[in-house]
Amino acid sequence: MSLAEKLAQERRARLAAERLLELKQAELTDANRKLGRHALALTKRIGATQAEIATFRNENEKVKSDLNTANEKVEQAERRLWHSIQAFQDGFAFFDSNSKLIGANTAYLNIFEGVEEVAPGVSYVRILQILTDEGLIDTEELSADAWRAMMTERWMSPAPEATVIRLWNDRYVKLIDQRGFDGDIVSLALDITATVHYEEELRTARERAEAANRAKSAFLANMSHEIRTPMNGVVGMAELLNDTSLTEEQRLYAGTIKNSGEALLVIINDVLDYSKIEAEKLVLNPETFDLEACMHEVVMLLQANARDKGLTLLVDYDLFMPTNFIGDPGRIRQILTNLIGNAVKFTNQGHVTARVTGVPHPEDNTVMLHIAIEDTGIGIPEEKIKHIFGEFNQVEDATNREFEGTGLGLAITERLIKMMDGEIWVESDFGAGSCFGFRLPLVVADGNKVSAPDMPQNLRHVMIVDDMQINREILNRQLQRLGLQVTPVSSGAEALEHMSEDIDLVVTDRNLPGMDGVKLARSLRHDWQDVPVLLLSSDPADMRDLSIQDIFAGVLQKPLPRGALFSALSSLGKPELALPATGPDTGEAAAVAPEPSAECPASDQQDGSHLPRMRVMAAEDNRTNQLVFRKMVKDLNIDLRFANNGQEAVDLYQSFLPDLIFMDISMPKMDGKEATGVIRELEKTAPSRVQIVALTAHAMDGDSEGILAAGLDDYLTKPLRKGLIHERIMNNLPSGAAPLVIERDSSDLRATA
Repeated sequence: MSLAEKLAQERRARLAAERLLELKQAELTDANRKLGRHALALTKRIGATQAEIATFRNENEKVKSDLNTANEKVEQAERRLWHSIQAFQDGFAFFDSNSKLIGANTAYLNIFEGVEEVAPGVSYVRILQILTDEGLIDTEELSADAWRAMMTERWMSPAPEATVIRLWNDRYVKLIDQRGFDGDIVSLALDITATVHYEEELRTARERAEAANRAKSAFLANMSHEIRTPMNGVVGMAELLNDTSLTEEQRLYAGTIKNSGEALLVIINDVLDYSKIEAEKLVLNPETFDLEACMHEVVMLLQANARDKGLTLLVDYDLFMPTNFIGDPGRIRQILTNLIGNAVKFTNQGHVTARVTGVPHPEDNTVMLHIAIEDTGIGIPEEKIKHIFGEFNQVEDATNREFEGTGLGLAITERLIKMMDGEIWVESDFGAGSCFGFRLPLVVADGNKVSAPDMPQNLRHVMIVDDMQINREILNRQLQRLGLQVTPVSSGAEALEHMSEDIDLVVTDRNLPGMDGVKLARSLRHDWQDVPVLLLSSDPADMRDLSIQDIFAGVLQKPLPRGALFSALSSLGKPELALPATGPDTGEAAAVAPEPSAECPASDQQDGSHLPRMRVMAAEDNRTNQLVFRKMVKDLNIDLRFANNGQEAVDLYQSFLPDLIFMDISMPKMDGKEATGVIRELEKTAPSRVQIVALTAHAMDGDSEGILAAGLDDYLTKPLRKGLIHERIMNNLPSGAAPLVIERDSSDLRATA
């Protein structure tokens, strides 16, 4: 090959190498550019990662700081909680679900008197063992094993009941254990030693108070006897004095003595009743009684006082409500007497109305009675109403200082009503009147049915004449319930104006303004002779005045009982039957028993002298009471002997063989109950049993159950009443004995028993 070719070949090789070099350089440059870009991206990623790491590091430091702070707070709370638990005066402990002690405060551990075994990890069963083994617990009547078994059974129950344990040093601890959801138990050991000792002091104080109360009751009973014994002489002699020939002035003095003595007895009875209620010694004696008759009896007793003050006493008894109930009639009468008597006492004008309604409950044969006593009296200030039923309370102001009383009547009334499962309330408008109401559940007596009267067919329209609106309202409502048309008017002149309205019956009040009821009846007889007229009067004299009865179809006493109204309406249209004047109870004619003749003593009579006289023995240690008793029975034809004490009574019984014995309860040597017991033993060999009637001034021992339990048949409370003594003697007159009362007639002698 030539040189030129070699040079050309080398040039071509060099050019190729240069191009290759340029190509490699270009590739290297491109690679460098890529490497730079990758390095830049990597650098950015490294920077971001470093930033994230720095952020995480900061957050981690914050979390660590917060966690440390939280731990410190938890530790602080735990320390505070534990310090609080340690500060407890009572024991506090935690047990796990396996009944192992987790922890306890010092007060809890002190119960165990420093026994080192009682520490976290000890079991509850072992704690019980330590208590008995170390003599730390007083198990009282239980053995140690029995006590531990009882406490273990309690501990294992789902909800352990609180219990009280007594420690060896006479401390009392109440254990209260609460089981949690996970089985852990929180246990409290409360030191109730002070409470137990306080309760013991209270119990001791209560026993002392009860003893003092019994002593007070005994004192009151004794005082009752000591007061009633001379009061028997005062009241009894005053009653006997009134039966003698006296001037008007002397009769006034004797009546004042009797009334004052009886007023004092009312006060004594209030104090004794309240004492018995307070001592829970008062017992109710339920029996069948007539509520309407009971109310009218109370009203009639208070009628004289009301009439003297110009008041009208009214009874508004629901016309078709039952009257016979089962309850304690004596206590219900006492309630009514207190409330109606108070209303009369504090009312100077207007009226006092007793309203009776009831809500029947057939499912248990009871009636919820609603009784309200309304008056138009002085009323009660609003701020005093809440105190009105308190003991010894009476509203004190210028309007009622004239009224006397113990202040116990309403307190006794409230207690009695509560004893009967009732309630009482009062509403009052000061200066205008009051309303005392009470609710009382009573069982209706068997066979108690109320039916309308059998009235004449032609009785359709009735006119009521009364100047008092409340009277007209009550009678109007009652007659309308009987299906009658009623025209109420307020005066005689107004009545005459309405007589053209086909009136079939006129019911008029006695006291009317301008023209009274009697004058109205006389006026009606001229022009309306066929229209019967009934007179309503609160004056008992009208019941006996024949001149008044001649012009009326009937004279009815106010307040008007339902029986009297029904009887009067049924008697209309029966001219062959004379309608009698009616009393307060049944509407039937009142029979007036002849009075014994004081001028002709029975002992002086000859009729019946061939018969033996009734033998009566009276055991009484007080000479004054003997004199009173002797004078009370002086008109009776009896053989009377006295015994001065219980022993004499027993001796006299054996020698005298009395037909009736009056036995004083409180006597020396042998009291009345003991003497009765001896007589009852002697009677076991006798042919007959003698009736023994207790005479007692010992009111708190005079309850019927105590008297009857001692073998006595009946009892009378001092001061004695002549009528009651005579009644007991007459009820026990033996057959074949001489008459008790001999009445002398102008032509002959008539003996009556």
